[in-house]
Amino acid sequence: MSTVLISSVRKSFGRVEAVKDVSFEVFPGEIFGLLGPNGAGKTTTIRMMLDIFEPDGGQVSVFDGRITEAKKQRIGYMPEERGLYKDLQLEQTLVFLATLKGLAESEAKSRLEGWLKRLDLYDHRQKKIQELSKGMQQKAQLIATLLHDPDLIVVDEPFSGLDPVNTRLVKDIIEEQRQAGKTIIMSTHQMYQVEALCNRIVLIDNGRTVLYGEVSKIKRDFSGNAVLLEGHGDFSQVPGVLEARRQNGAWHLALSSDANTQEIFRHLARQDDVTIERFEIAEPSLDDIFVRVVQEGKQSREVDHA
Repeated sequence: MSTVLISSVRKSFGRVEAVKDVSFEVFPGEIFGLLGPNGAGKTTTIRMMLDIFEPDGGQVSVFDGRITEAKKQRIGYMPEERGLYKDLQLEQTLVFLATLKGLAESEAKSRLEGWLKRLDLYDHRQKKIQELSKGMQQKAQLIATLLHDPDLIVVDEPFSGLDPVNTRLVKDIIEEQRQAGKTIIMSTHQMYQVEALCNRIVLIDNGRTVLYGEVSKIKRDFSGNAVLLEGHGDFSQVPGVLEARRQNGAWHLALSSDANTQEIFRHLARQDDVTIERFEIAEPSLDDIFVRVVQEGKQSREVDHA
């Protein structure tokens, strides 16, 4: 049985259609990626799921039915816009937030000590939130999300402001929650983190679900739409190439759906200022797929409005 079921939800604010048609399902024991460009409708969808906004249409089911106050106690939400009280002490803030989720104050303090030590915040527990670094505040927000041991965990940009060591620590914590059978929905623009953690994703663009399913299958479906290239010259202005980026000394080209790799090779070979040392079809990354789907959707809308 799914933890979250979103079916054809819609939401408008005045004349602005923030969400037009979004559907997906999330199950216990998985880390699910909720993806999309800025303004696509991700945050509005999350807020409908959490009963912050009432949808104009469609169905939202959490824990097999409409959300209730009791069900909200089983949810941990880490919003992108952080919500800690900057003038309060760290320990005082986290204990207070845990009591709002139904924990007794003594139980909250007992659980909090271990989390503070694990995330290297114990020696800072008496500091005010505003005295902490951005990375420390990010870790504190994660503790606030998990301290009451929720069954559904929703994290929006969980790695923002973290150095590599703390990024690894947060990834380990998220994976531990998955192994414990929790349902985790992760929204982020860091596609490599999605590839590392998520089994399934939904991509929302312009308020609609445009891609949904297992990461491995999606990448297979888009195979042939990426090229790995080594050489010298400018590879950024090639017909049929949506994005060219340099990574580990090689160029990675994300191709449009109608691009022909042989034509791209011939085009490059004709350029006097280009030298090709390696040219091979590559498995597209989620970055490549994200760029292709979003850019082609934008081009299609521009044609429709022309």
